[in-house]
Amino acid sequence: MIRWANRIRNKPYVYGGGHASFNSSGYDCSGAVSYALRGGRFVSSPLASTGYMSWKKRGKGKWITVYSNPGHAYMVVAGLRFDTSMTPGDGPGWSTSMRSTPGSFTARHPGRY
Repeated sequence: MIRWANRIRNKPYVYGGGHASFNSSGYDCSGAVSYALRGGRFVSSPLASTGYMSWKKRGKGKWITVYSNPGHAYMVVAGLRFDTSMTPGDGPGWSTSMRSTPGSFTARHPGRY
């Protein structure tokens, strides 16, 4: 999953990018999360941010947590945030800084990790 996320790291931000297909010239927030999760075989097709609000199991995972609301999605993997905002560049990237999430994002995880 990390290797797949790194494949699109620094691709440009494109609204709706990665929604019609995992392969895109650029990615938005949920398109980037979907692409990375596909690498770990956690999703079979891309989801919009609202789709991640009810994806898999509720709450934080041990290693992987996807945070979403109707307008944004990002994920934390082993303590690193993969996101399209507040990261270097203008598209998907990794950051050691976390976002403030209380009450504004739903936390979900794949269940087995």
